[in-house]
Parts: sequence; C-alpha cells; structure tokens
Amino acid sequence: MLTDSHCHLDDPKFAADLDAVLDRAAAAGVTRILTIGTGDGPPGLDRAVRLAERYPQIHATVGVHPHDAAKATAETIPHLRELARHPKVVAIGEIGLDYHYDFSPREVQRRVFIEQLELATELNLPISIHTREAWDDTIAMLKSSWRGEGIMHCFTGTAEQARQALGLNFHLAFGGVITFKTAETIREAAALTPDDRLLIETDAPYLAPIPWRGKRNEPAFMAQTVLKLAEVRGTTPDHIAAVTSANFERLCLRPRKPNRYTGVSDEN
Repeated sequence: MLTDSHCHLDDPKFAADLDAVLDRAAAAGVTRILTIGTGDGPPGLDRAVRLAERYPQIHATVGVHPHDAAKATAETIPHLRELARHPKVVAIGEIGLDYHYDFSPREVQRRVFIEQLELATELNLPISIHTREAWDDTIAMLKSSWRGEGIMHCFTGTAEQARQALGLNFHLAFGGVITFKTAETIREAAALTPDDRLLIETDAPYLAPIPWRGKRNEPAFMAQTVLKLAEVRGTTPDHIAAVTSANFERLCLRPRKPNRYTGVSDEN
C-alpha cells in the first residue's frame, strides 16, 4: 500500500485518461492519493474536492498557491473555509512562498500565506508547504505564525534545512527528484529524516523520476521513488510503504474536532 501525498490530478494533462491513470496507480500499489486543490487560483478552488467526491481513493486539499496570491480577494478565505467543511478535505495547501518566479508580488504572497496559516489553525488542519528560493522567509513566518503540523512538499533542501523543518514539527515529502543523479544533497536529507516524519509524493504531472524524467509523471511512477528511498535509507520498499502510509493516516486522516468554523463531525 502506497500513499501519494501530493498530486495534481485536476491538471489538464490528465483530462483524457484519468481513469486509466488511476487504474495504473492501483496496479502499482498506490491505494490513496492526496490531490492538491489550488487549481488555477481563485476563484476556482474546488476541482480537487470534486475529484475526491468521484473517487474513493482520492482525498483533497484546498488553498491558494503562492503563484496565485495576487488573485485572492476578500471572498477567498471565506470560500476556502466553506470548502474545508467537506469531509474529504484533509489539509490546507499547497501554500507558501515562491521567489523564483515571483508571479505574485512578494508582499502579497506573504499576506496570503499568513491568512491561510490562520485559517488552518481555525480549522485544525495540517498544511502543505511550497517554498522555492524563499526558505528563510518561509521558516521565519512558520516560527511566528504556526503551531500545528504540516508537510514540506517536494523537499529539495539541505540536511540543515531538513533539521529546521523537522524541528518545527513538519513531515518531509520526497518525490521523483530523489532519483536524479544531481540530488545527492536531497538524498542526505532523506537519510536523516526519522521514520515517523517521512512521506512520499509524485507532484504529478511534474517531476517524474528516472527513468521517466521529462515525461508526464503519474502516481504509478512513485514505485521508483520508493525503491530509491529504500536504498538511501538502508531498508526495504515494504518498510517505506508502511511507514509513509501510516504517517499520512496519522497526519491527514485523524479525527477532526468539531468547531465553530467547520461544524464537521469527529470523523473523516
């Protein structure tokens, strides 16, 4: 049993053959997929939720990606709050900062990031973090504004950055990049991550592992990432599958306490 903790099944690249993609995932042992609900940015933030309604193996997040922060309006956070009432929404994300592309002004990214950290706190949900060329600001904002748990999505940092994230109660999710020849630093980080903080992901349709690098990624390809991660950590693929699925269950499928914001029941 494998759990893909970060995937974009709502991407147009899957529109023509999604059922076949899911069949291949099941054949490869991927029994659960977390689909990221950022879509094309506000106001269209419900696509992952709709997929989760159609397929029992899919769970969803909702959130505003830093690329789309400039699209956020006064209605965005209330809309996310309403979407998060859905029982298959298990996290807020992917949220964070991206200073590589700067598709949204940095000050706007930071404001929308803070607003979503506050929302996740209200809803008692974990967060999925996107950070690119913005590590120091991301960590500083998490230290000041976040006290919960979360996932460092597609972790590609150093061993020291891994320790920083682990010290803030984050799980580290490793994807296909760990198979790249140039990813020795990432493999060092993967080797030091404790079993109970380890996750795997595809980020499909992006970042396919070797030998599919450059092609459309899909959840079935995660088996190759698992093989490399087992090699790096000196263990078996079965062990990687077991601990990462258990971690996902504990982090994202835990009972949700009813509160005045969500009104959800105490079960997902």
